[in-house]
Amino acid sequence: MKEKQLIQTIIEGIQEKKGKKITTVDLSDIESAAASYFVICEGQSTTQVAAIADSVREYVQQHTGTKPFGYDGYQNSQWIIIDYGSILVHVFLPEYRNYYKLEQLWNDAKLTEIPDVE
Repeated sequence: MKEKQLIQTIIEGIQEKKGKKITTVDLSDIESAAASYFVICEGQSTTQVAAIADSVREYVQQHTGTKPFGYDGYQNSQWIIIDYGSILVHVFLPEYRNYYKLEQLWNDAKLTEIPDVE
């Protein structure tokens, strides 16, 4: 499966549970990056953060047959990461996203903001 198709499917999984402020970070030209792409979003509560992460995993598997290599963060659901190899999905509570500022770690990264779905 092509990365762009997988990213689109991840975004749809996020939107299923009303994840907000979705941003893709293209790190493919940055040698030191942990992945080629980040998909970052936020939920308004720990319950919603967990629901978004569950939705991404289920939606991606349902529509592409792809399972993540791993995931972590469900213990407190403040920041859940899902590892699809070259794509890492980060689901945050807003205050944790603001604290870590992943989008700002690489000046050369290409950011794409996805409009919120109501």
